[in-house]
Amino acid sequence: MSLRLVQFIDRHGARCTGVPSEDGRTLAVLTGAGRVYDLALGALAEGVSLEAAVRARLGRETVDYDAVVAEGRLLPPIDHPDLSRCHVTGTGLTHLGSADTRDKMHRSTIEAEEEKLTDSMRMFRWGLEKGRPPMGEVGVQPEWFYKGNGRFVVAPEKPLVSPAFAEDGGEEPELAGLYVIASDGTPVRLGFAIANEFSDHVMERRNYLFLAHSKLRQSSFGPELRLGPPPADIRGTSRIRRQGAVIWEKPFLTGEANMSHSLANLEHHHFKYAEHRVPGDVHVHYFGTATLSFADGVRPEPGDVFEIEAAGFGRPLRNPLAVEPGGEVLVRVRDL
Repeated sequence: MSLRLVQFIDRHGARCTGVPSEDGRTLAVLTGAGRVYDLALGALAEGVSLEAAVRARLGRETVDYDAVVAEGRLLPPIDHPDLSRCHVTGTGLTHLGSADTRDKMHRSTIEAEEEKLTDSMRMFRWGLEKGRPPMGEVGVQPEWFYKGNGRFVVAPEKPLVSPAFAEDGGEEPELAGLYVIASDGTPVRLGFAIANEFSDHVMERRNYLFLAHSKLRQSSFGPELRLGPPPADIRGTSRIRRQGAVIWEKPFLTGEANMSHSLANLEHHHFKYAEHRVPGDVHVHYFGTATLSFADGVRPEPGDVFEIEAAGFGRPLRNPLAVEPGGEVLVRVRDL
């Protein structure tokens, strides 16, 4: 069983890091490890694995995991003390089947000729052809997008807030890679988490060139960070609850066995930029999906709860939907 980490606030207001028990009912509190970020930097300095650093700090204190969740004390499983130094990004059209979902969104109302491919389908095919290069070689680059910094990250169980100007707020169940940059500029992978790469699909459907705008939204991941490499075949379930009742539910597949790109290729094309290798920075990178309630005609409403789970990743990721009140307000820039 892979080791998993949870960040939370104790009942005295202090930050803590815990390891879930096998039955998922309690968290074993690590001593002297209030932040996973500091734990990771300490492991790098000591020249040990993150798992070894965790096991060396396992104490006897345990807390009730259900109480932490019920009292809203969960934190994202990795963050940076300076929120501006946590970079949230992602790649799209990476999963088998994802092109069909995107193609339906981007195709014009007048159907193109069968032999004419949308840009989405072209990029997907490039990934199928060259997204899994032999070890040591560079493959084709994927679609890439920016979601924001640490201020855009929402803790599990907290509301994902859709801006007042947004046209939609919908879930995207994904796998997220969590990284810190070592002092020599080397990206270091801590592990993976289940994630909701929340986006505005109505805006994106209007024109695929709006994709960059549609991705500038909050997102959430966790509540647990799974250390080490993920399984090749990850099978999960994404659902939406309205007043407690499930109004939409669908299985999703992720992991390399279900992707057109290898994780190594996606990581290379993110970290090949020197600006993404600044020592001490944190990176949260979403790896894409092929499953959306939006593609099934579902329109989430304020108060609906997104719930995403996958075997081997611990508790489900849950976030209610909220919408910023009012409408779009003109932002005026003044001269100095």
